Amino acid sequence: MQIDFLQEARRQAEVCNACRYCEGYCAVFPALQAERAFSDGDLTQLANLCHNCRGCYYACQYTAPHEFDLNLPQALADVRQDSWEEFAFPQAMGKAFQKNGLAIVAATVLGFALLFWAARALASAGGEGFYAVLSHNAMVAIFLPAFLFPLLSIAIGLRRYWQTVGGAPVRLAHLRHAFASAANMRNLKGGHGDGCNFEDEDRFTHARRLAHQAVMYGFLLCFASTSTATLMHYLLNMPAPYGLFSVPKLLGLSGGLLLVLGCAEMIRLKLRADKGLGATNAFGGEIAFVGLLGFVGLSGLVLYAAGGTGWMPGLLVIHLGSVLAFFLLTPFTKMAHGFYRLAALVRDAQRADG
Repeated sequence: MQIDFLQEARRQAEVCNACRYCEGYCAVFPALQAERAFSDGDLTQLANLCHNCRGCYYACQYTAPHEFDLNLPQALADVRQDSWEEFAFPQAMGKAFQKNGLAIVAATVLGFALLFWAARALASAGGEGFYAVLSHNAMVAIFLPAFLFPLLSIAIGLRRYWQTVGGAPVRLAHLRHAFASAANMRNLKGGHGDGCNFEDEDRFTHARRLAHQAVMYGFLLCFASTSTATLMHYLLNMPAPYGLFSVPKLLGLSGGLLLVLGCAEMIRLKLRADKGLGATNAFGGEIAFVGLLGFVGLSGLVLYAAGGTGWMPGLLVIHLGSVLAFFLLTPFTKMAHGFYRLAALVRDAQRADG
């Protein structure tokens, strides 16, 4: 991890610990105030516990032009971003994505779409719907490794994180606390429950929290759709295609809509917000990730709408290319932040237990 990021975060954390004006703003400050000195692991934990709502910056009396020049949201964002790159497996991919995120996303989606188009020769004879373009066995052979690789990569990253922050054995109560906090985005509600002022110093809203919830629950609904379809195929002998009012379709359509709406709102908020309060070099990579996730949802909805037309084969390979790119790039994009932030919430629950 870059020493200058850690040193600057340490300097600012020490000033904040002496001031304590922002006590109660979010989970960061009780954790910060529990320390007297900050190790690299402490700062990594604080950085991943921070949700970058920016309320502390706008409330701070020691921001520039004060000589203390505090910008805690950016200092923690830099440490957080650097920690994700350091913990990533393989590490080089994490650094490469942050530098060239848009180009990597575009090239990966296009490349995989072309490969799927070439793989149409593997389609099963007489298949229905999407299977007339690419066989079920071919899809499984491609997507199963692509699903397992990011799980392995993220597991390695989380193990490195847990060792760095000094995590203890996890109890069920810690998990309950962490999942409850993540489910309602508690740390995006602001210190007084009025929301955060992420996009405007004087305007408190719940827009960012709601956008995050739309993306999170949209993704979970899409995942539930795929999981349900898999169970129906293998356990109930009910292969696709499925009707509009089937469980996989209802879950997938609602999840896709939430993904598109949530990602569009997150991009809008990011474009309106002050870039100087986020990670120094991460803006392009963040936009690339949110754009890719939103495109996965949008291409799925368009594919469903055009399912009975001649556009279907071309739209299918584009959608499959975007899904495959999303899975393979997950450990190196901001998608990984959900796993690290959940781990940080678990570690914070352990701290609160004493």
